[in-house]
Amino acid sequence: MSKTIDYYLTPSSPWTYLGHARFEALATKQGAAVNVKPVDYGVIFPQSGGLPLAKRAPQRQAYRLVELRRWSEFLGIPIVIQPRFFPVNATPAAELICGAPAARRMALAGDLLSALWQDDRDLADPAVLRELGHKHGAVAGDRAAFEANTREALGRQVFGAPSYVYRDEIFWGQDRLELLARALSK
Repeated sequence: MSKTIDYYLTPSSPWTYLGHARFEALATKQGAAVNVKPVDYGVIFPQSGGLPLAKRAPQRQAYRLVELRRWSEFLGIPIVIQPRFFPVNATPAAELICGAPAARRMALAGDLLSALWQDDRDLADPAVLRELGHKHGAVAGDRAAFEANTREALGRQVFGAPSYVYRDEIFWGQDRLELLARALSK
């Protein structure tokens, strides 16, 4: 039986950034195909009990920064903890991923995540999107695919980013990659 993982993400998630390259390496090692599915967590959160960062309690916001720093140091992955352009409207970037050739979506997502979380660039800037889209053969976004991915994610009970779905089992968060690896090995 072939191995296929549905990868639900937003290019504005620092947790997706911290897990992206590791997830890609895991999928490659396991011989798994990846369906890259950017979704709108602005739609998903209200329906799943999640809160956007600005509406979370101050102690949760503060602890998030501590955890980002810890994970960055633990993984040896550089991160701009508080980028200038965050929060950002990630919809155009997500739609751009959806409009990229399927074989380039993973790489484009990685570049968009790095643009925000490593290079402190604005994912809502059309020039940034043109530059990175051109690099990966994406000339236009695909709103219909983005909206379809979001509906699909809701139907599958996805509630946070990143979420990896393998054989209808959700693995939520970059800190669940080892558990996903176990599932892929069975």
